[in-house]
Amino acid sequence: MTTTISMPQLGETITEGTILRWAKGVGDTISHGEVVLEISTDKVDTEIPSPVSGVMLELLVEEGATVEVGTGLCVVGELDGSVREKAPDPEAATPVSEPPPSEQEAALPAPPEKQADLAPVAGPDGPPGRSRRLSPVVRRLVRQHGIDINLIAGTGEGGRVTRRDVEAYLEGVTEPIAAARAPEPPAVAPVAPASPAVGEEKVDLSRLRVRIGENMIRSRQTAAHVWSSVEVDYERIAEARSVHKGRFKREEGFSLTYLPFVCRATIDALKAFPVVNSSFYLEDRKAVYHNRVHLGIAVDLDQQGLVVVTIRDADDLRLTGLARHIRHLASAARSRRLGPDQLSGSTFTITNPGPFNSFISAPIINVPNVAILSTDTVAKRPVVVTTADGRDALAIRHIGYLGFSWDHRAFDGSTAVLFLQRIKHNLETWDWEQELK
Repeated sequence: MTTTISMPQLGETITEGTILRWAKGVGDTISHGEVVLEISTDKVDTEIPSPVSGVMLELLVEEGATVEVGTGLCVVGELDGSVREKAPDPEAATPVSEPPPSEQEAALPAPPEKQADLAPVAGPDGPPGRSRRLSPVVRRLVRQHGIDINLIAGTGEGGRVTRRDVEAYLEGVTEPIAAARAPEPPAVAPVAPASPAVGEEKVDLSRLRVRIGENMIRSRQTAAHVWSSVEVDYERIAEARSVHKGRFKREEGFSLTYLPFVCRATIDALKAFPVVNSSFYLEDRKAVYHNRVHLGIAVDLDQQGLVVVTIRDADDLRLTGLARHIRHLASAARSRRLGPDQLSGSTFTITNPGPFNSFISAPIINVPNVAILSTDTVAKRPVVVTTADGRDALAIRHIGYLGFSWDHRAFDGSTAVLFLQRIKHNLETWDWEQELK
């Protein structure tokens, strides 16, 4: 009896994955729950355990290949099973060895049918006879650098072009392909990448850093970024935290920060301005207004990268519930214990550089979200306040700033400022004592 392990659905928005590494080879013994392979998607790298015990009979997909959800990856049989051989493909042609052309033949132009085969086809789709099933990473690299995919020799299954193939090709290219097709200037010797100077170190980028870089570029090239900000008086929140922080720490096991207060106030503002809680798709001429708030929180992975975790149905949570979810997801992210669904599906994102003593920030939108809010350091500052008798006076207050990057394609400045003012009003006027009881 055999079991075929297939590409799993690793998230509601994930349709394919790339085989990074096989942990087991043909003939290896496998225990139930033991890791068989590692898969990379746009959202997360994850290890796939075996659902059965047995022996690896067959690997159906090579490392570096990108496959769709549901595709068979390998076959596991019973412990006394034997290794199966792949049946020959009846449609596969037998290669015929041909002698090398003479110098005269090499100098002649190729026949018309051969010229058609040799002619490069622009764009990532290429001729219909060659597999064009590319991973999202490869497609982005091709578009970003203007590469003719037909110029790259694929090393993946069936000649598929992998990310390593594109990166290897780019190492030998000093300008975009589109520019190379323009009238050529006098020949200039290619410039090799500079070698590290004394005291410098050349390191390979991690997959996470590459993914962050690609997503940041995609966001800047997609969304029409505009930035707005507002000053917030956190005095009422500071007073509530002072009263309850000791009890909260004893009961919950972690400190009560300003972030869950901002999240709670922001969720209310998203309900009042639903366009800010939407996704924007210009190519389809559609916007999707989300009736639930799936709140994304940017989490720093000890300066090794940044991920956005998702609190689903955050509009069902009060202050303490939000604080618990933030704590749990941040801890899981830093210990690499998150699932793909916890790293996708956000409808609005908050980033929190405040603990690092930032003054004010302009974050990049987490597309297809249409906006992102930044919460910066809350500090005591002298401000002008109005007393009960209407006079102006100087006072020491807990002051902080909210930075708001928004997509001008989705809405306009009036909505952005009114949305910020709603958050400010909530933070400065709500009865936070009730939230903490």
